[in-house]
Formats: sequence, C-alpha cells, structure tokens
Amino acid sequence: MRLAEYTDYTLRVLMYCAARPQQLVTISELAQHHGVSRNHLMKIVNDLARQGVLATTRGRGGGLRLLKDPTGLRIGDVVRASETDFRLVECFDPDSNQCTLSPTCRLKGVFNTALSAYFRELDSMTLADIVAPVSAQAVGGHALPPLGAVTPVAAPRSLRKLAGKAMSGE
Repeated sequence: MRLAEYTDYTLRVLMYCAARPQQLVTISELAQHHGVSRNHLMKIVNDLARQGVLATTRGRGGGLRLLKDPTGLRIGDVVRASETDFRLVECFDPDSNQCTLSPTCRLKGVFNTALSAYFRELDSMTLADIVAPVSAQAVGGHALPPLGAVTPVAAPRSLRKLAGKAMSGE
C-alpha cells in the first residue's frame, strides 16, 4: 500500500511543527525545507486547521503551530483523515466489483486482515513517538533531528510474513 502524496506531506508538516514546539512555522519555510509548492502546502495546512490540529496566524510574524498535544495525535488517525481510498483491490467496493472470483475468493479477507494490522500499528504510534524535538541550537538552521533520534519500529510479524510470501510469489 502506498500513501498518497497528500498524506506524506501532511505527516511531514505535522512532524516539522512537532519538532519545533516553541516556534511558529511558516508555509514558505515548509515549502523550502521539503521542496514542495506553497499552494500544495496551503491546502494541507488549511485542512489541518479546519480539523483543529493546527493553529494558524495570518500576516507579518504569523505562522502555524500544533494545537494538539503530539502525545495524543495518533498516526493512524492522521492517515485515515488524509487518505481518500483504502480499497486495496476491486472487490473492496461492491458497487464497482466486476471480479468473477468474488464468490469463492478469500483474498479480500487476507487484505482486510493486513489492512487491520497496518492501522493497528499506526494507531499504536503518536506524533510524539516519531519526532524528537529539535535542539535550540538547531532551530535557527531548521535542521531536523538526526535519524538516530527516532527509533524505527519493526512491522508486526504477520505483516512481515505476508510481505515475504508476496515477494516469493506464494
């Protein structure tokens, strides 16, 4: 499953803001740091503000900041709010399903189980879990924390097993 670019940048905006809790962040700063158009980021920021996740201040000296505590903002909730389609295969949508195997196929169940495991893992992580605050010294240079500051989390065994089978063609 691949996240939409919109979701990817939504997570980046939130992570960038969470790493700078005492600083107002500007759209221009985000655009420059991530190499994304201001217009694209403005849509994301407006959506996050409408959802009550970000506070925005217009004008000179304005910017944006997190409204929600990063320890209470679950990554699964962010992904659900940002993604528009979780139909992994055609049969997930009964209105457009044309698959002739549907009556006997168990693949939909496998994908449902995998999707549930995916969200269970995302729901176990908060924004605070995936971001370390930037040191005061680094804030001026807008550097993100080193990769070692965030501990990678292994996928659940069931997903690793499923991925292994998919790679081997089973």
